[in-house]
Amino acid sequence: MYTGYVTDIEGIKVGHSCSIEGLTGCTVIICEEGATGGVDVRGSAPGTRETDLFKAENMVDKVHGIVLTGGSAFGLEAASGAMKYLEEGGIGFDVGVTKVPIVASAVIFDLNIGDHRIRPDFKMGYEAAKNASEKEDRQGCIGCGMGATVGKVLGPKFAMKSGLGSATIQLGDLKVSAMVAVNSFGDVFDYKSKEQMAGVYDYEKKRLLNTMDILKKGYASDPFLKNTTIGVIVTNAKLTKAQANKIAQMAHNGFARSINPIHTMYDGDTIFTMATNRVEADISLLGTLAAEVMSQAITNGIVYSDSLGGLLSHKDIK
Repeated sequence: MYTGYVTDIEGIKVGHSCSIEGLTGCTVIICEEGATGGVDVRGSAPGTRETDLFKAENMVDKVHGIVLTGGSAFGLEAASGAMKYLEEGGIGFDVGVTKVPIVASAVIFDLNIGDHRIRPDFKMGYEAAKNASEKEDRQGCIGCGMGATVGKVLGPKFAMKSGLGSATIQLGDLKVSAMVAVNSFGDVFDYKSKEQMAGVYDYEKKRLLNTMDILKKGYASDPFLKNTTIGVIVTNAKLTKAQANKIAQMAHNGFARSINPIHTMYDGDTIFTMATNRVEADISLLGTLAAEVMSQAITNGIVYSDSLGGLLSHKDIK
């Protein structure tokens, strides 16, 4: 496992809310002062909110919160709850009569692991924002990681439990952190050892299978098996919106190193950037570090997960 958490970045708070019965939840990453935001969406089945504002030509350049949530498209409602909490605290873009918190969001599909009638909603998003703390450091089956699963080419009965992961890399004064809900169609590998950590699992023979091998044999995947890995890069670097978008783009290399296959028609893979603008940094170096720390966070999302919903986690198949 790797060290660090996105709250290592000064000015960043994280809060979680989740349902054990529904096996779903949401995670809110808050920067009360506002962080330069970026995003890159690679998967073909995304569920997102407020991604257009990250375009370099658009006016608003600061984001106050990112919500990573379960519940598929239903879960986007959680962002409204987080937005309400921030408005009550006087946090947001000043429009004269009030302050409008800029809260972006992306969702994972987790409706088929718990009670699908329970989804992250306004109340859960508000609660997660209220719970936000600079000392939060939980990983695994917490927040958006509650319903995360991986390896679903043969259906949910062959999937494994995964979760929420985070990690930090520090180089001098520069800090780069990642948080990710690992909910992929594909298998997950440790990016350094290349070992398959989780994915398609044969529960009868008690062994991992390989998604690419299955696909190469002509298995027709079920298009209704929705997945999606979503995450955020948080850094204290000074960035413009265009640069923040580039960092999100390069961070997807971390997805590609750790998950295979990735960015499929059944994934809505999305990475946000939040930059607190305190340290000068070379963009190429920063993007490379972002990809590495994202891979580290993915590994942690597997290592820290627990078996839930009838699905085994990495620690229980070793």
